[in-house]
Amino acid sequence: MLSIYGKSSSINVRKVLWTCAELDLPYQLQQYGAGHQSTSTPEFLAMNPNGMVPVIVDDGQALWESNTICRYLAAKHGRGDLLPVAPMARAQMEKWMDWQATELNNSWRYAFMALVRHSPLHADAAAIAASTAEWNRLMGMLDRQLEERPFVCGDHLTLADIVLGLSVNRWLSTPMTRPALAAVGAYFARLGQRPGFRQHGCNGQP
Repeated sequence: MLSIYGKSSSINVRKVLWTCAELDLPYQLQQYGAGHQSTSTPEFLAMNPNGMVPVIVDDGQALWESNTICRYLAAKHGRGDLLPVAPMARAQMEKWMDWQATELNNSWRYAFMALVRHSPLHADAAAIAASTAEWNRLMGMLDRQLEERPFVCGDHLTLADIVLGLSVNRWLSTPMTRPALAAVGAYFARLGQRPGFRQHGCNGQP
């Protein structure tokens, strides 16, 4: 059986758990990370030298990086709806996954650490404002993408929606000023109709 290592409140672990729900895939979850088993042990670092979650072990091999894990699972189980087979369709979907992992994640990091984690290392008011403004700007890009389509890449759910749906949840749950983005709001409600999202994506934990 698939083994997943990571705490179930982690945004990146929840990507994998929601993907497993869409695949109807059984797994064993072992809680690792802050407040749980340590990710700095030699045993864990042998699976992921970065010391970060999630990690999966499948068919005796370890794999890390949440977006890569989601792609692997969808490909292994032949889910061309979640991970398109045609090269251009797949690339169009993967660009949004990469954008989530790079541009969008980098925009919110300072504001999130200050406003949610209350990190004393992230207390600069100007930096918080800049991070919030950039986060809102990029969410506006997502809003425009969703204005004429129900999901990020078209008329059905793909892996891009799994990673971005969790990002929308984080944006909405962070205590800050944000613009009213109608398409993003409708998208979030649409995702909320999916059992996997209700269980793992919108579980009240940013």
